[in-house]
Amino acid sequence: LNMSLAMWKWTCLVSHLLLSTTVSPLGRQQPLHPKRPFITFTGEQAEGNFNHLVVDERTGHIYLGAVNRIYKLSSDLKVLVTHETGPDDDNPKCYPPRIVQTCNEPLTPTNNINKMLLIDYKENRLIACGSLYQGICKLLRLDDLFKLGEPFHKKEHYLSGVNESGSVFGVIVSYSNMDDKLFIATAVDGKPEYFPTISSRKLTKNSEADGMFAYVFHDEFVASMIKIPSDTFTIIPDFDIYYIYGFSSGNFVYFLTLQPEMISPPGSTTKEQVYTSKLVRLCKEDTAFNSYVEVPIGCEKNGVEYRLLQAAYLSKAGAILARSLGVGPEDDILFTVFSKGQKRKMKSLDESALCIFVLKNINDRIKDRLQSCYRGEGTLDLAWLKVKDIPCSSALLTIDDNFCGLDMNAPLGVSSMVRGLPIFTEDGDRMTAVIAYVYKNHSLAFVGTKSGKLKK
Repeated sequence: LNMSLAMWKWTCLVSHLLLSTTVSPLGRQQPLHPKRPFITFTGEQAEGNFNHLVVDERTGHIYLGAVNRIYKLSSDLKVLVTHETGPDDDNPKCYPPRIVQTCNEPLTPTNNINKMLLIDYKENRLIACGSLYQGICKLLRLDDLFKLGEPFHKKEHYLSGVNESGSVFGVIVSYSNMDDKLFIATAVDGKPEYFPTISSRKLTKNSEADGMFAYVFHDEFVASMIKIPSDTFTIIPDFDIYYIYGFSSGNFVYFLTLQPEMISPPGSTTKEQVYTSKLVRLCKEDTAFNSYVEVPIGCEKNGVEYRLLQAAYLSKAGAILARSLGVGPEDDILFTVFSKGQKRKMKSLDESALCIFVLKNINDRIKDRLQSCYRGEGTLDLAWLKVKDIPCSSALLTIDDNFCGLDMNAPLGVSSMVRGLPIFTEDGDRMTAVIAYVYKNHSLAFVGTKSGKLKK
């Protein structure tokens, strides 16, 4: 790496971790070394909290999604361009939004919280989705943040009514000879009739095309989406699936989630609500979403359970770690942070663990589950289906590593938890963010903590 490239990567890494955690104001941070202080950037307005950050891997430019603002920064955190996204008159009860249909609810000036920020490299544009109008997205030109498009005329254009910045996660699947796809995963905030929890959308070349964000496939019976059944909310009124992280690898797209479940504690006749961390997997080419499988994940060290997922990051193993894990250096490794227990999503305990998963091992567990279900063994075992004991149906077919499902035995849940390998624990200052990479065959991880510290 030349020095300038190394510098912007370091700057962006530090910025990403600090902005992704609950930190004290940057001005109060003590520099790591007196001669090498942090480079900092402060927003324009009092309400302008930073929500998301992405870095253009080609130029080093940084894009910040904030409340009512999108910023483009240089690699040394100088403002290059600012794009205003709000506030505007709105009411969260207006559906469709008042920009499409007159709304009888009172309209008030409402902030636009950035909920998703993605770089579409193929078309040189930024996808910036906000909380206004039930969650519509702008497509902005990367060089000057000029608005190329803002689809809002169809119900598919409203991605999520949730206002929290961490409520939506997107993964772009790119193709050389056809339009790309955008996999969107979102909390639905009790509105499953309006919003699918996961869907795949068209990313058209023309930002103003009629088909932008339309479902990849949609007919009367089948669509490229998963909807939570309304009946689920009669059992768990505040049920939702919260998406922590997403990525693509091989033929699949993955999302890491946190979702409530009702369980019966040992020796008890009453059920209590807990949260379960789960990995969700879908085939990239599955337009009917028959390949949906979810598997619980967690971590344990010295008899202590760490089950509340806080953050995750996909990296390669690297030669040294790969040797100790018995995998190849290019195998995908998932670095995850969990807090202790599994009951308090909103008030996680400070005890936390950094754990690693070999993605191949999770895929092997999913393949075993698919094979047993297609032998007719067990039930679909998916907690958010009201009827949990739908039996698996038998079918004579070969299920290999890339099996993408049929219109049977789907969606499918794995009952037994895949346990990660704990590599570091922190008892007093909860870890809340993680990033990792390979340097000279070594695997390095950086974690951000609740108090704003950076650990290497």
